[in-house]
Amino acid sequence: MDSGSRFKFSLLFWVGVGILAVGCGPLLLFLLVFELGLMRDPNPNPIGLGLLAFLSFWPGVIVLLIGLIVSLVRYKTQQRQR
Repeated sequence: MDSGSRFKFSLLFWVGVGILAVGCGPLLLFLLVFELGLMRDPNPNPIGLGLLAFLSFWPGVIVLLIGLIVSLVRYKTQQRQR
């Protein structure tokens, strides 16, 4: 198999992963720190991190799925040309 027929994720896929990581990562990290007991506050309220996750989750998922579809179509097109 030559290098031109390998499956590669498109840039849109990686942008979607980045949006999810930057948008939801801080909230998930905050929840992990809270569950591990590393915070003194018994009732934290991460409203800013929750809003960031809320506003970035669906755009990230949509961009990721579009990138996955683009990657699959490009791969199938390369396979047919061989």
